Amino acid sequence: MMADTPPQRERPERPPVPDFDAAPETIGEPTQRSLFGEILDWMLVPLLLLWPLSIAITYLAAKSIANQPFDRALEDKVTVVAQQVREVGGTLSGRLPGSARDILRADDVDNVYFQVIGPGNELVDGDRDIPAPTDDEAPQPWAIQFRSDTIHNAEVRIAYTYVDLRRTTGAAPGLPPTGARTQPRLALVQVAETLDKRSQLANQIIKGVILPEFIILPIALALVWFALARGLAPLAQLQQRIRARRPDDLSPIDSGQVPEEISPLVRSLNDMLARLSQTIQMQKRFIADAAHQMKTPLAGMRMQSELALRQTSQSEIHRSLEQLSKSSEAATRLINQLLTLARAENQTPEAAPLVPLELAELARNTVQEWVQSSFALKIDLGYEQPGYPVMVRGNPTMLRELLNNLIDNALRYTPPLGRVTVRVRTDAAQTVAIIEVEDTGPGIAPAERGHVFERFYRILGSNVEGSGLGLAIVREIAQQHDAAIHLEANPHAHAQDARHPGCVFRVTLGMQARAQFIEDIG
Repeated sequence: MMADTPPQRERPERPPVPDFDAAPETIGEPTQRSLFGEILDWMLVPLLLLWPLSIAITYLAAKSIANQPFDRALEDKVTVVAQQVREVGGTLSGRLPGSARDILRADDVDNVYFQVIGPGNELVDGDRDIPAPTDDEAPQPWAIQFRSDTIHNAEVRIAYTYVDLRRTTGAAPGLPPTGARTQPRLALVQVAETLDKRSQLANQIIKGVILPEFIILPIALALVWFALARGLAPLAQLQQRIRARRPDDLSPIDSGQVPEEISPLVRSLNDMLARLSQTIQMQKRFIADAAHQMKTPLAGMRMQSELALRQTSQSEIHRSLEQLSKSSEAATRLINQLLTLARAENQTPEAAPLVPLELAELARNTVQEWVQSSFALKIDLGYEQPGYPVMVRGNPTMLRELLNNLIDNALRYTPPLGRVTVRVRTDAAQTVAIIEVEDTGPGIAPAERGHVFERFYRILGSNVEGSGLGLAIVREIAQQHDAAIHLEANPHAHAQDARHPGCVFRVTLGMQARAQFIEDIG
């Protein structure tokens, strides 16, 4: 009979919780990429892009270097011409002697032009084709400046300076005058030359830098290729070691023989091999246990069937058929429990995710399924629950299987007219949920309590049919839910009958906060 419980308010059926963690369908096959090719691309593409940039920077640097010595020579020529400019008696004299002109124009490569312009912008000597400077600021006497321009559609480099004609007597030629003076009268002196020698020197510098790069670049590419092949060689060696293994060799891969960058991959492979080895061991153990445990019921069924075939009495045949039916029922139960245990052992969070559920409601529905069996056994089956929801995260199927095995174990060991109580409660702080299954059976000695959760373990002298797998299934499911199991004597049963101390199986699960529970199911 069911224990009295506070009235519970009916709650509408919750809609199914959508699985947002489900993996999306794969569209198309992923493109396989070469690690060697990808690293090579990331190294060579920037190198090939930087090479033209390096050539351009080298060209600009070569032109700057080539300009410096020729600018100094051009500066000397302007100084020589400026030293020849004089004003005598109000007449400007700046014509160069023939020998000086020959020296000034003595250049086999470039064309050299010079020009002397008086204060009135009149041509004193030289070439008219040299363009005048376009300085916005006031001219600075005796300061030599440079600019680039064109003469006869040819690029030229021009050096120019202004000569102060009102200098004091005795001033050294080509040097700024000293002493007091009036407003300066300036004469412009310019010397220009084409850029052929500069270009030739710049080209020689570029050739000296670029030509070795054409030789070094292929060597660099070959070295990069060799370095990558050498650096990725441990991957090929690891692949060969893995391929050389026997199919049944699941031992860890030695991570000491691989580079540090590959160690995380090797550790992941070792973890996968460990899980695979554990799975194979569980499968082997399951097959061995199933083969061993099925021998007895199958042998009994064969013996009973052979005995029934030899009998002539209807009553003896009927008795043999009854024994055959019991043996087949025991074999069926054993197979079902073996399959349940195998399913619990191989349960993964991905295959059976933990979802929010109301534990009291699940336990109530489970207990109701055992009411008819308790009536047949003349056992008082009760259920107690708190007056508020008990929210946990778990797998409903597995938790229902856990309760089924605890209730089945309690009903099997409780004598007729005994009591079995299933209770769902929480601690005072409502941080953990507790499932308790009490019985008034013979109890379990303290020395045996550490072994009853082992598979196929049976307490001697219990005289109760069973496979010894029920509590092993309970332990496995509890481990899947990070739950703790505690076994002790039933204090209520001991107070009534010392011959039947009974026992209490207590399973403790972590509770979920109500706000988080509503958000999860929401």
